[in-house]
Amino acid sequence: MRFWLAGGWLSGIRRICSPNQEARPATASVALVVIHNISLPPDDFTGDWIELFFVNRLDPSAHPYFATIADLKVSAHFLIRRSGRVVQFVGCDQRAWHAGKSSWKSQENCNDYSVGIELQGNDETPYTEAQYESLWALIDALRARYPIAALAGHCHIAPGRKTDPGPAFDWAAARRRYPTLDLPPEIAG
Repeated sequence: MRFWLAGGWLSGIRRICSPNQEARPATASVALVVIHNISLPPDDFTGDWIELFFVNRLDPSAHPYFATIADLKVSAHFLIRRSGRVVQFVGCDQRAWHAGKSSWKSQENCNDYSVGIELQGNDETPYTEAQYESLWALIDALRARYPIAALAGHCHIAPGRKTDPGPAFDWAAARRRYPTLDLPPEIAG
């Protein structure tokens, strides 16, 4: 699998434009990839709820959990479904709202200089081989276009507040695949 980026958009995949985005600061350079996980409702890997959530169309009456998050305005650049299918919500030249209050290597506001990739899943359920294949191809495409220097989990940029992508994520495989990228020390292999 191979992707290429043009104008911050990945070729040949589904695009659903999220309103939850804005321009990056003029001085920001995309240098960090942040790995997340999401399932809506929690631990359910079916339906289009994630897409609806990222475009502010989640019906709060469709599930009791949705009422607790329906007013949140969030997005990510990409979602990788369990099948490996990739959906893009925000062009990579834009700032998605995925990291919240965050910092990496003492640099605050990770949304300013990162690309957020959501894996459909949860902290404990192993991610699929198809997801990893798409993730690696996506990171390769990002590295060809941007000066990506680091890869981190949401848990690393917002410790104590976030736990994703959780222990189910194969950081050892990421270390083997990207030995020159800066990865958090606690996951170094």
